[in-house]
Amino acid sequence: MQVARPFYLALGWAALALGAVGLFLPILPTTPFVILAVWAFGKSSPALAKRLREHPSFGPMIRDWQDKGAIPLYGKIAACTAMLVSGIYLVGFSVAPMWVAALVCAIMAAVAAYVVSRPTP
Repeated sequence: MQVARPFYLALGWAALALGAVGLFLPILPTTPFVILAVWAFGKSSPALAKRLREHPSFGPMIRDWQDKGAIPLYGKIAACTAMLVSGIYLVGFSVAPMWVAALVCAIMAAVAAYVVSRPTP
């Protein structure tokens, strides 16, 4: 158990750093990394997890996800639009084999169905 706390603490900080990069890099999503950071901090540093849950910008989406499994409408639209655009690019312009494109599109469709099925706060 001695190893677990530093591991989760490092994971939390790494996820939070990736989330911060995602604020400036459109291809990198911020929300999943912030949610991962809260989860990791919850296992290693409850005080840091509490600070993120109470953060003015990130707090509401974190609480919605943790308490209700809810995704805001703008998040659903952004995620589904990004997956649709990626799928169109993959099928129409990529040099990937068609079976790879079909597999990736099927996975993105399943993820989109999950995202859309979540409650909206």
